Amino acid sequence: MGRRLSGKIVIATHNAGKLREMRELLAPYGIEAISAGELGLGEPDETASDFAGNALIKAQAAAKAANLPAFADDSGLCVTALGGAPGILSARWAGESKDFYAAMDRIRREVEATGAKEPWRAYFISALALCWPDGHVETFEGRVDGDLVFPPKGTAGFGYDPCFKPDGHARTFGEMTAEEKHGIPADGSRALSHRARAFQALARGCLA
Repeated sequence: MGRRLSGKIVIATHNAGKLREMRELLAPYGIEAISAGELGLGEPDETASDFAGNALIKAQAAAKAANLPAFADDSGLCVTALGGAPGILSARWAGESKDFYAAMDRIRREVEATGAKEPWRAYFISALALCWPDGHVETFEGRVDGDLVFPPKGTAGFGYDPCFKPDGHARTFGEMTAEEKHGIPADGSRALSHRARAFQALARGCLA
């Protein structure tokens, strides 16, 4: 059992899609969430070599700056035929303009160039870090496996959601509602997305 969380928390992201999803996941627990962007906090350099390390960098920076518990996610799409790329570089593949359709097309072209046979396998990873101002840290991770879908389908979600169809489902994340994608509350039996699965572990450990 981890340290219990209550009251107000900083969501250490400037990504509107992640912020929306995190607030949806936290809402059933009565946690008041404010974003790093709303507090005017900067974005630290993500210099770690894995998802958990980058989530920790963001959460620790926000907790110190705001003097509040802070919660950060680092996540990405890992394509088997590309040796796990884009992985921790998932956001960077979309460029400064955050053009994820261009990034999805890049994935399609690079996988085609490998000669890999369909279905093209991939998985999403989400690492969550929860940090307190006194330095206490809790970390959690979730994963969901599936197939790449081209052309991308659906306009829900964000990022690479339209090109990812989770195992056992006929539609992409981009075609699912938030309730379908996450299973809200993410209670274990319903948690589908990588972020919901990581959040499920956090909820078991740190939320009443």
